[in-house]
Amino acid sequence: MRKLLIEGLIRRPLTEPAPKPDDAALDALGRRVGAALHRRLGRSLAIRMVDAGSCNGCELEINALGNPFYDLERFGLRFVASPRHADVLMVTGPVTHNMAEALRRSWDAVPEPRWVVAVVAAVLPVDLHIAGCPPRPAALLEGLLALLEHAAAGTAAR
Repeated sequence: MRKLLIEGLIRRPLTEPAPKPDDAALDALGRRVGAALHRRLGRSLAIRMVDAGSCNGCELEINALGNPFYDLERFGLRFVASPRHADVLMVTGPVTHNMAEALRRSWDAVPEPRWVVAVVAAVLPVDLHIAGCPPRPAALLEGLLALLEHAAAGTAAR
């Protein structure tokens, strides 16, 4: 046991180094998201995240949006616990058979205007699909921006 502990202290970590932050690009993206939000809704965008059977890779990236680096609240985006308070259902996973009805009920509880963002797949009419397995947090923000811009124009963001 002692040998394992010493090797663990001496050996380099097996993880990859974190990407270099591009604060200027992230701030510019955040300003665009905030402007689109206020044009379309005039307030913050409330997101209800629904895990419909994913491997949790997408959830880790979505949760990263709330860390101090991305800080999605400063852009006017926030996660809510109830679909009744949401504008967007962000669905991850292939939607298992057992989750399909719960997902439909969540969708029915979301007030208008409402949208569905699928990070992987969904059973509902999807307004935006964000590619990646898992998608980067910046790609999630870009996708939400595309959703807001297309919603303001009255077209679907695919």
